[in-house]
Amino acid sequence: MLHRFEQFVSYISAIHRDIQRIEREEMEKLGLKGAYAQYLVAMQRYPEGITAADLCEVCDKDKAAVSRAVTEMEKHGLLHKLGGRENQYRAMLRLTEKGRHAAEYVCAKAISAVQIAADGIDEETRTALYRALRSVSRQMQFICREGLPE
Repeated sequence: MLHRFEQFVSYISAIHRDIQRIEREEMEKLGLKGAYAQYLVAMQRYPEGITAADLCEVCDKDKAAVSRAVTEMEKHGLLHKLGGRENQYRAMLRLTEKGRHAAEYVCAKAISAVQIAADGIDEETRTALYRALRSVSRQMQFICREGLPE
């Protein structure tokens, strides 16, 4: 069982590191930080806008990380805040034209990366893999909420 744990953690960690590296390298081509990639993809799904609070939920990031990214992305002209500045966390955020172009670029690269990474995996196996990952994720969330049994 310990060997399975080591394999699981090793594979998940390696995949996460590789995703971050790809994000960093692709975003550098645009003169941007890799951390923006996830936010751009998420914001593209909400052309009418999304709040920072909702962006935290969608990207599974904490408030401080989203706040820093939003501030930097706004400085780079990738998004703008709609409305007043009375509640930054609840203000509607919308991609600018520059932000939409960056998001389109990131989405195209993400699709390409997923296709290459899944080369040789048939649809049935892919479906089973995602079902298994979703199950593991839910169980890990349960463990984090409830704790491990004594």
